[in-house]
Amino acid sequence: MKRVIAIADRAAAVSLKLLVVANILFFLSFLVIMLLTAGKAHAEVSCTGTDMLSALHASDPATYQKIEAEAAATPNGKGLLWKLEKPGEKPSFLFGTMHMTDPRVTTLPAAAQKAFDASDTVIIETTEVLDQKKMMAALLKEPDLMMFTDNTTLSSLLSPDDAAAMNKALDARGIPPATVAKMKPWMLSAMVALPACELARKAGGAPVLDVKLAEDAKASGKAVEGLETVADQLHAMASLPIALHMKDLVETLKLGDKVNDVNETMIVLYQRGDTGLFWPLFRAAMPGEQDDPAAYAAFEETMITSRNKVMVDHAQPILAKGNAFMAVGALHLPGPQGLVEDFRKAGYTVTAVGL
Repeated sequence: MKRVIAIADRAAAVSLKLLVVANILFFLSFLVIMLLTAGKAHAEVSCTGTDMLSALHASDPATYQKIEAEAAATPNGKGLLWKLEKPGEKPSFLFGTMHMTDPRVTTLPAAAQKAFDASDTVIIETTEVLDQKKMMAALLKEPDLMMFTDNTTLSSLLSPDDAAAMNKALDARGIPPATVAKMKPWMLSAMVALPACELARKAGGAPVLDVKLAEDAKASGKAVEGLETVADQLHAMASLPIALHMKDLVETLKLGDKVNDVNETMIVLYQRGDTGLFWPLFRAAMPGEQDDPAAYAAFEETMITSRNKVMVDHAQPILAKGNAFMAVGALHLPGPQGLVEDFRKAGYTVTAVGL
């Protein structure tokens, strides 16, 4: 079996994982931009990038077919909109988002738009992102979730060569290394794992899909509810080994423009509703002998599986009121321990809409 497939070398595989991270904790890129670029003007940057999966189909059909087969075997791996039904409750809907500002993402499919328009309540992962001052006030109560509060710096956790590579890559992105020297690696990772065009849109005030949905809901008089806090999400990230965060940060910083291809691929898969393809693609792109499988299993357990259970528990009292539209990251939906299955275990009939 090939250890390195045509769509991605080692660096592109790491970028895929960190782009996944950026789409698991969507508030992080907002927070980093707020810290680094407040008050500055931002020029429009054009998006570039090619769909790596299409390239793989042409260059390595066997690996492509393996990825497609694994995705096809993933429970609930196709579809973004799901109807939630439970006896005695008005039906609600579960929708998978992508935490980006790209117009292809922020334009809802027709069925999802219809469900959103008809809803009384909109649920997102955390409502704290709707009030940046309030969010910052909450986070400042636990500054060690964002910054090193002792003598530690990012560079002090790296070899001299890796520290030099990190600083060179930051300079190339227009980020003075000194301004992020005390920042926790997951704060910076969510920023550098996204292409320049996405960061420019966010810095210019364009909302990611989740925030747009919440703002549209408030404007139309709908109730808006959240499932967790920003601190909850950061605590989950902080529970993972710091060495894992640092290694992935450095390797992603070395990527340069390759992140554009990863971003384009993720958007294409999202538009197709192929949520079950994300993880098979990532696993195929990652040479197994170069990484600790247990570490990445811990990542998936901490950042997705465990949070899924919390989301279901917190959502049920809101869903009991009926006619809700629950919008969370699409990576939370598929798989045997995804939200679709978790809701079924909680007594809901869950049906894909629009397939």
